[in-house]
Amino acid sequence: MGAETLTAETVLSGTLHVYVAFDWGEEVDLDHARRIVPAEVQGLVRRPRTPPAFAYRPAPLRYRLGAVPLSLPELGVLAADADAILFDFGGISTALHVPFHLTLLQLTRLAGWLAEPAEVVQAARIALAPLHERVRPAIAKPQWREDLSEEFYVFELPPGEALEPRNLLEQHARWLASLLLLEAGPLSEEEIADAVRLHISYTPQDLFLSDWGAAVLLDSNCDETLQVIKFCNLQLLEFRYIDNRLDDILAVAYRQIERLAHSWLPSWRAFTRPLRELGELKVDANEVFERTGNVLKLVGDQYLARAYRQLAERFHLQEWEQSIERKLDTIEGVYKVLADQAATARAELLELIVVILILFEVIMTMIGHR
Repeated sequence: MGAETLTAETVLSGTLHVYVAFDWGEEVDLDHARRIVPAEVQGLVRRPRTPPAFAYRPAPLRYRLGAVPLSLPELGVLAADADAILFDFGGISTALHVPFHLTLLQLTRLAGWLAEPAEVVQAARIALAPLHERVRPAIAKPQWREDLSEEFYVFELPPGEALEPRNLLEQHARWLASLLLLEAGPLSEEEIADAVRLHISYTPQDLFLSDWGAAVLLDSNCDETLQVIKFCNLQLLEFRYIDNRLDDILAVAYRQIERLAHSWLPSWRAFTRPLRELGELKVDANEVFERTGNVLKLVGDQYLARAYRQLAERFHLQEWEQSIERKLDTIEGVYKVLADQAATARAELLELIVVILILFEVIMTMIGHR
């Protein structure tokens, strides 16, 4: 059967991988967490001849969550096999794996439903809740926000004559775009062209396409690619978390500066707390930023490096990095303003003390001459 014979009623078998990332806190002591709840140390699967430099540093922990109840259109109520990977910077990625046997039309409808991820996120959160409670003592400053998660879907299909990559891109780009964009409705030619614009292959039989919310992966040996996808999604979540945190702290800092600037009697001690908080924030944000960016080493594996760069472009990770760096520079400026104001307040206080001492000496001299 040629790829051109695919129709809306053609049945395809594959696996839907649902990745939901959360942030559990500032830092995780992985050794402590592993003592509390036994876990596998998650290494990276490497393609043949890939150098050992390709690895997680440090290696995260993998927890098997068992079967997770999930209700999906076209598939009904099912039990998805689930696992979670916990990183030292506080991020955790949940993976739900759902086998399917669906027509092209049914896959399109399923993709459209996945665009609203609330039910999927809730299922992942419920599955993680017992693990979170158990490893909580190993988390520094634990905080699991209800409003912060990042979802990504991978439609994995086995390669075959019916899914030859070149013909698939040429003859069925519209269908591919509907999966990538999670859109069951009609799409413009411009949207279709952009959705399938970024794609790579390792062999003539495999294909990897990605967009902001989903990817299509045509491959028979793709564990390492799935791990890169999973990590990149988690990295996006951590960048969003840092960016939001910087926004909150900057808003507080600006209010603090305004309040102190309008104070009738500013005291240098009033600057101690905001200076300390801003200093701690700079250190924390830079640390999380660097650890998140450096934990995955792709040195030596060109295919996976290309896959990562493709995802990074779709996720706009460079723009997120630039935004964080600008805000860190802004924090540096705010820190300097507060430090200058503290120094000014301290100098004014010393001047006031000197004036009071001089006045006291004059008064005592006058009293002594009487």
